[in-house]
Amino acid sequence: MAARFTPAFRAAAGVRVAARRQVVPAFRRGFANEAPKSGSSNGLLIGGLAAAAAAAGGAYYFLATDATPKERLMELETVGKEAGEVAKATLHMKKGKDEYQKVYNKIADMLEVDDYDDGSLGPVFIRLAWHSSGTYNKEDNSGGSNYATMRFKPESEHGANNGLKIAREHLEKVKQEFPWISYGDLWTLAGVCAVQEAQGPKVPWRPGRVDGYDHHCTPDGRLPDGAKAQDHLRDIFYRMGFNDQEIVALSGAHAMGRCHTDRSGFDGPWTFSPTTFTNDYFKLLFDEKWSWRKWNGPAQFTDSKTKSLMMLPSDMSLTKDKEFKKHAKAYANDADLFFKDFANVFNKLIELGVPTAQFQGDAYTLKTVDEQSS
Repeated sequence: MAARFTPAFRAAAGVRVAARRQVVPAFRRGFANEAPKSGSSNGLLIGGLAAAAAAAGGAYYFLATDATPKERLMELETVGKEAGEVAKATLHMKKGKDEYQKVYNKIADMLEVDDYDDGSLGPVFIRLAWHSSGTYNKEDNSGGSNYATMRFKPESEHGANNGLKIAREHLEKVKQEFPWISYGDLWTLAGVCAVQEAQGPKVPWRPGRVDGYDHHCTPDGRLPDGAKAQDHLRDIFYRMGFNDQEIVALSGAHAMGRCHTDRSGFDGPWTFSPTTFTNDYFKLLFDEKWSWRKWNGPAQFTDSKTKSLMMLPSDMSLTKDKEFKKHAKAYANDADLFFKDFANVFNKLIELGVPTAQFQGDAYTLKTVDEQSS
């Protein structure tokens, strides 16, 4: 049963986040960006406890709403997890880079599959990381990757998440081997692994997400609709805190994968190499001639030459909108620029909704399988 979010709860949620974020800047230098200095453990501990207390204050407000006893208990458990992550980050007690490299390697081992799409789970892992993070709303700090709420209905059944059960089920095998990792960390790490193993850019990643409950689920309609154009894209992405350049860079993830009629209703790949991360998506947008596809499905474009590729109305808006086009052209002409900007904005995306205090230090740059064997 979903929680009944009263106006008092929504206001309390804002108080909870505000309180937690007031703590973070004061102590960030102590644990988010620098190694602890000698003799600073007491100060760090105080900072962690203060952040934990701020989170606990949110639980108090939640308990004052008309939530059921079960929902109140679950919220207290969530606050406890958040406080635990803050304390571990503050005292540098989280697992180290080597442990997460092992998880990365396990994910990389399962990417190639003969009986799925074009032979790789990489695209659907990227989509899972994307959709589990892209629900963020900067106005009330709801959504994002912190609670991995796609595990629950109704979010798991939102139209934009059709087909992602495949990714979640495959990654459950990794979760069973590494039960200590949260689902939010696992799913976002899988997205990073998929990008890197597909010859894409190195994406910084850091752990610290906690698993929530069904009452943390976000409403439907927060993810992009491929059938719409630039105004819709701005509405969706501005809500998360992205600008025009970042919108275009994130759209470049369409270099990977394809659409399915039994999921989105659309059909076909965006590029000729849907399991390799390149800037071909942008190059094809401008180099190919695109026309409306004549079929019984939703409106989409097809390339006039081979009629084997597709673009969505949202994709074509990148060639029509003046600001979007400027960035899309730049990425079509400069793969290095695209890789650099994508790495930065994908890192930003997968950290949405996660309080800074839950992270420990700088992000990791994990090695690809090839780098480890060379």
